[in-house]
Amino acid sequence: MSTKNKLIKIKNLKKFYINGEVETKALNGVDLEVVENEFVAIMGPSGSGKSTLMQIIGLLDRPTEGEYWLAGKDTLKFSDNDLARLRNQKIGFIFQTFNLLARTTVYENVELPLLYAKKKIKNKQKKVIQALEAVGMKHRLHHYSNQLSGGEKQRVAIARALINNPEIILADEPTGNLDSKSGLQVMNILQDLHKKGHTIVLVTHETFTAEHAERILHMLDGKIIKDESVEKRRFAQQEDFLK
Repeated sequence: MSTKNKLIKIKNLKKFYINGEVETKALNGVDLEVVENEFVAIMGPSGSGKSTLMQIIGLLDRPTEGEYWLAGKDTLKFSDNDLARLRNQKIGFIFQTFNLLARTTVYENVELPLLYAKKKIKNKQKKVIQALEAVGMKHRLHHYSNQLSGGEKQRVAIARALINNPEIILADEPTGNLDSKSGLQVMNILQDLHKKGHTIVLVTHETFTAEHAERILHMLDGKIIKDESVEKRRFAQQEDFLK
């Protein structure tokens, strides 16, 4: 039995969308617990509910029914402002499409969450540079996002996710738009962040990518149908993507 604290606790979570007379059950009774410093992958076919679950875990959407406790707090009781503050302080997001601002430098993209923090941040420049150093992108500091390769864009997106030192990193198909070497580089960074104490929840449709996590949840029709530990976990070694 783990002695680690439960960071995410979800009970009978449901999310229904109504379009005219048609009701779509994106989530239909999800139960899930994630303890601090776990690395969990979520898999499932298109329409299985994995992205909807990620959106709710990331406080970007609210459930129709059920409970969601984050770090011991009932998120359903929070106002939109409370949720925005929690997102900024506790959660870092990495998306398949990178979501970098065009015609903006690498530095400015990574700095963005600090500008949203609504409080005075000490040593702002140092924080940005440290985040870029962590992903090997300090040398691109003054480059514009449209001057970067796909792999470089994703590393900048990871640096941006790290800037507020979030407890949880949510990665939605982070290798989906990358070649295999860049994908391995991203997984190497995520595994390194996991070693440093971050809790990581990864959505992917690739078994190879999911096997870099410690645990895989399989979703179908809005439910978790299988929850398994990864017996032969993959580790992304630096030499794999430097060849």
